Order: sequence, then C-alpha cells, then structure tokens
Amino acid sequence: MSSNITYKSLTQLADLLENKETTSEEICSEYFDRIEKVEPQINAFIKLDTEDITKKAEESDSRRKAGRQLSRYDGIPISIKDIYNVKGQSCNCASKILAPYTAIYDATVIKKIKEKGFIPFGRNNMDEFAMGSSCENSSYQTTSNPWDLRRVPGGSSGGSAAAVSAGEVPASLGTDTGGSVRQPAAFCGIVGLKPSYGKVSRYGIVAFASSLDQAGPLSRNVLDSAVLLDTISGLDKMDTTTVRDKRDDSHESIVRKSNENLDGFKIGVCHKYLEMDGLSESIKENYMYSIEQMRELGAEIIDISFPYTKYAIAAYYIIATAEASANLARFDGIRYGSRIKDYKDLNELYLKTRGRKLGDEVKRRILLGTFVLSSGYYDAYYLRAQKVRTLISDSFRETFQKCDVFLSPTTPTPAFKIGEVSSPVEMYMADVFTNFVNLAGICGINIPSGLTKDDNLPVGLQILGPHLGEDKILKAAKVFEDNREIKEFIPDL
Repeated sequence: MSSNITYKSLTQLADLLENKETTSEEICSEYFDRIEKVEPQINAFIKLDTEDITKKAEESDSRRKAGRQLSRYDGIPISIKDIYNVKGQSCNCASKILAPYTAIYDATVIKKIKEKGFIPFGRNNMDEFAMGSSCENSSYQTTSNPWDLRRVPGGSSGGSAAAVSAGEVPASLGTDTGGSVRQPAAFCGIVGLKPSYGKVSRYGIVAFASSLDQAGPLSRNVLDSAVLLDTISGLDKMDTTTVRDKRDDSHESIVRKSNENLDGFKIGVCHKYLEMDGLSESIKENYMYSIEQMRELGAEIIDISFPYTKYAIAAYYIIATAEASANLARFDGIRYGSRIKDYKDLNELYLKTRGRKLGDEVKRRILLGTFVLSSGYYDAYYLRAQKVRTLISDSFRETFQKCDVFLSPTTPTPAFKIGEVSSPVEMYMADVFTNFVNLAGICGINIPSGLTKDDNLPVGLQILGPHLGEDKILKAAKVFEDNREIKEFIPDL
C-alpha cells in the first residue's frame, strides 16, 4: 500500500534526514513516483513543477551536507492549497477568472515555511475561491476521496486532504472559513487543525470571508500539526488581526510531553447532538464511543447545552456571503482577473467576465451576500446574524469556564458520493458542526476516530478549545490518538 517513505510523518522524515538515511531529493522523488501512480485516480493536484521542486531539494541537501540546514525539517515537501500566493507560482483559487495570474510575492505563511526549509510542493485542488464542502466546485477537476474514489474528499481544502490521505505528500496547508480544513480531514481520515482567529497571518491568502478565514495544516498525526502550527503562527505586521501568543513552550514540545491519560481534564459534550436530524447512525455510534473512550482515559465528562447550533448555519452563511460579496467585487476583469474579449461597453465587460468566468456556487454566494447587505435587508439579515454570532461567542466563553475542551462530531455523515448532494442547503449542512467555531474565532481539531462498519469510511471527532487554547486541544487529541483502537488510517489504493 505504501513505500518506505510515502506514509512517513514529518517528524519521521526529519529523523531520517538527520540520521543521513535519506536525502530531500530522494524523498521528493518518492512522492513524485507515488503521485504518478495514484494521481490519475485522485486528481488532488492542479499544478506540480517537478523541476523546480527537485532544484529546491538539491539546495536543501547541499545546506544539510554543509551543516547549514535551516531546521530539522529542511527539505521536507508540503503541498499548498491553490489559495496561497507563492512567488513565481500560479495562484488561481481553482477559478477561471484568475487562470493567468502568477504570484509576485509569498504569503506570510509561505515565507515562514520556507524559512524552516520546507519545500512548497505543488498546488492542490479546491472548491473555487474556497466556496464549497465537497471539492466539486473547482473549475479544473473533481477530486476523489482516496478511501472510495466514488466519494468526495470534502471541501474546500479537498485536494489538500486527499493528497495527504493518499500518501502523495506528508502534509499540506489548507484554509478553514467554516470547516474547510476539519471537514475534509474527517472525510479523508487525517488530522486537520483550525487555529484560533488571529493566531496565523492571513496576508497573501486570497480572501473569502475576512473575519472567518484562517490558515491551517492537514497532516498524518497530531504531532505534525503542532510542528506546522509552530512554523506558521505568530504576529505579522502585514496582518493587524494577528495576536501575540504568550506560551512558554512550543506546541511541538507540549505535544511530545503529553500525558498518557486525561486525568484532570474536563471535557464538555452535548448529548442533544444525538437527536439532530440528518445525523447518521455511524456518526452517532462513533460520538458515543469516543465519549466513553475519553472517560476511560480519565477525563471528567460534562454535559453542555449549546442552544445556538441550529442558528449557526444561517448566521454563518449570511455573514460569509456578505463578506464574499465585498471581497470578490475586485475580480471584474479590470482591477483583477482575466477578461472576456467580446464586449461592447463597460457594463457588458463586467457582466460577461463575471458571468462566464465565475462558477455557479461563487455567483450564488455573491448574490446572497449582495442581497443581505442591500438597503432594507441589512437589519433583517446581516445585523441579526452578527447578533447571533455574539451569542455564539458568549456561549463558548461560558462553556470553557466549565470545561477544558468541547467534544463534537466533525461532520453529520461520512463522505458522500460525488454528485449525490444537489441541493445547496443540504450541502451547507455538511458544515453544521464546524462553522460556529469560525464565528466564535476559537480553535478546533479533527482527529480520525473510527471507520464505518458498512463502507469502511473514516469518521472524525472534533475537539474544540477556547481562543488561543491550541495547547489544550492538541494535548487531548494526542492522548486520544495514542489510545484509539485504529492506530493508522491508510486507504487501500
């Protein structure tokens, strides 16, 4: 199923490099071979410049040979969602309107991983402008789930999740606006971390909804997520929403020193989630089983009432579409983006360019956002949604006074089949357990927790923590990972 390298973690690859058991060039070559083998089935990559990557690997090997490595992770490849600016590479957000654009600078996150020697390894497919929950909205291709090629990998970071799950790359950088790291991680059986708002700079990431967007890693295990979080987080003068984290130790160190049990941990759960419409039996069973596992590991389980879950979807899609409407106004064929050639006047240029080069889901969200911001509807929709957002944030603050972390399913169902969900509203419900996290600005992580009995599909567990509470969720996730029944989640490709 996998080579000696393909399913190694970041830390394992770093150990091999430090012990001179392999080279960066050999690692990248292994992944090229893996991609050549499985990519025709998966379609996780939009672009892959093997010549440039090989050059970067050779440079890393030269540094390491001279004892000048940038970090112990120097030379390890990481794939990039097609929403990050990487200097000299295309940045198209899987959209036709940005097809000719090549980035002229590095996003802050990209700059940070380069400073550690990580190699940007190709552009991963995504839902256009990060708008979707299945990776079916890309203008380029539909990505398949490595666990069942007939199913979606989730979205919008579906290409990133599928690439890690399929062993095409050890880790990837995605973005999470309403669950777009955690949800595909759950569908593909990997770890997906959504940091607290302001923990990671958004500079150089094409904006979908500015008050909700957050960069986050997708990886094989919790320790790798901690490594990448250390790498990409921190204050940035180019993003005034970033905040200072006053930790005394690195996340990697904290995870490595995690206890063997959860003694003293208070974990909040919501048993009313089990009564929600649309929650599959496999998700219910896994949630109850995971709660008992946490209890057996020494955690105190506290039942929490969270009354605003049913309002979160509506509030989220009002706020997100409103911000998307404003952010995407710039892509008009004049200020940004390509333009059509057959137009008579300025009005026709706008209409035809945006009409032909933006996908249906993007146009739907722009229209919704424009509507809720329009005169006469602003107070009825947008202002009310912001009030609900405040209630959700206040509710989480109260919750984390009672418990250290909060446990929920990540998704209401396992991965669904490609083309199976045609209703936009039904598709939006795939994020019912994730989008209120972005509304509140707190942190969350998906950890693979089991497989469905009938289809052998991954099921994810979501662990939430307070703002800048990443240490807590990483500790809980690491203990759960070390003690779960299934040790490795590897699809049979």
